[in-house]
Amino acid sequence: MVSQRQSLLPSRDSITHKFQIMGHEGYLTIGLFENGQPGEVFVKMSKEGSTLSGLMQAFCRAFSLALQYGLPLEEAVRRFKDMRFEPMGTTGNPDIPEAKSIIDYVARYLESQFSESDVRAGMRC
Repeated sequence: MVSQRQSLLPSRDSITHKFQIMGHEGYLTIGLFENGQPGEVFVKMSKEGSTLSGLMQAFCRAFSLALQYGLPLEEAVRRFKDMRFEPMGTTGNPDIPEAKSIIDYVARYLESQFSESDVRAGMRC
């Protein structure tokens, strides 16, 4: 069976969240489908052009496509949470005081903002 890609509207609601992990600053933007479910993820790191920034762009592109082809958010969170690599450490977010990596932080943030029942119902927490 071939999955069909669900595209987002040209104009869509989104959430933008500023974060930092051990002095590495970034912005997480989550584009939402009409039903409020995440459909794309972007991470913009402060050091544009760096290897870290490029890898994050590639991760976000793949993650966004996976969501648009039907990957359940809960499954993505389960797979990406606890990934461990630099930068890691303290954050400025009291709800996520420590992150094992930027990808771990993104997964934990998505988990904190979108509960399983609300994602299915299309509602943001």
